[in-house]
Amino acid sequence: MRGKAATSIAFVVLATLAARALAQAPAVVVQRGIVYGKGGDVELALDLAGPADEKGPFPALVFVHGGGWRAGDRSMFFPEILRAAERGYVAATVSYRLTSVEDAGKPRYPWPAQIEDVKCAVRWLRANASLWRIDPERIGAMGGSAGGHLVLLLGMADSSAGLEGSGGNAGESSRVQAVVNFFGPTELVRCHETSPGGAPLAEKLLGGTPREVPGSYRDASPVTYASADDPPALTMHGDRDAIVPIEQAKILDERLKAAGVRHDLAVFAGEGHGWQGAELERSVALMYDFFDRHLKGGAGSGK
Repeated sequence: MRGKAATSIAFVVLATLAARALAQAPAVVVQRGIVYGKGGDVELALDLAGPADEKGPFPALVFVHGGGWRAGDRSMFFPEILRAAERGYVAATVSYRLTSVEDAGKPRYPWPAQIEDVKCAVRWLRANASLWRIDPERIGAMGGSAGGHLVLLLGMADSSAGLEGSGGNAGESSRVQAVVNFFGPTELVRCHETSPGGAPLAEKLLGGTPREVPGSYRDASPVTYASADDPPALTMHGDRDAIVPIEQAKILDERLKAAGVRHDLAVFAGEGHGWQGAELERSVALMYDFFDRHLKGGAGSGK
């Protein structure tokens, strides 16, 4: 989370994951540019893919791109939703409002616009579950970096957190039953203290420093919401990550386990904010193994 250069680094694992998904996929049903809600003056869209056969209902996966809350778009995960559909999931890659800066220097869409939009996407999936042959009790979410932060909040922050927004389908739950987090920040005050590159992005997102807006940092930190009924989560993190330090994964691990929640932490030795090659292959395998166990083995847990 450090401007354009670091954003590119943050996308390494995610873009490579997507590129590998195109080869030899069986027939899937695809629809692009579905409007799932509205955030202020912005129409919010997602791309969706599912198995072409008539079976179902299927578990669903939501893919949330990273980019420091200020960059990236849903297209980077389009090939990955094809891979997920091939594996028997209905999968969506979602757009959300970014902290694009106006001339006045303030973000056009500050917090909590980002999580409001992603939660709205999950509600849309539940509202349209019968149309897309989705089992509404088996929805998982995956994201990296800023996207990892957002999917953790999907799993951990319930409707009482005040992060639902008014984008649509208010009668549906925005909670998910399994979460895969690639190197997302989890405790934003500490991340601000230990990540010189990430601090300006957090300030832009939240409207100031932890001293200036302590409540915003607390409310935007996934660990704030750790409780016994959170869904199982898998975190993958490089131990040389200079953008989101490995300490963030360890803090999450400690808080979730203290609450009695299943949390698997896979540390990638010698890796930074993203990885390639054999370690990428391992992380993809871990991700789908986790989702298969928790979403295909029966109904998931969650608030």
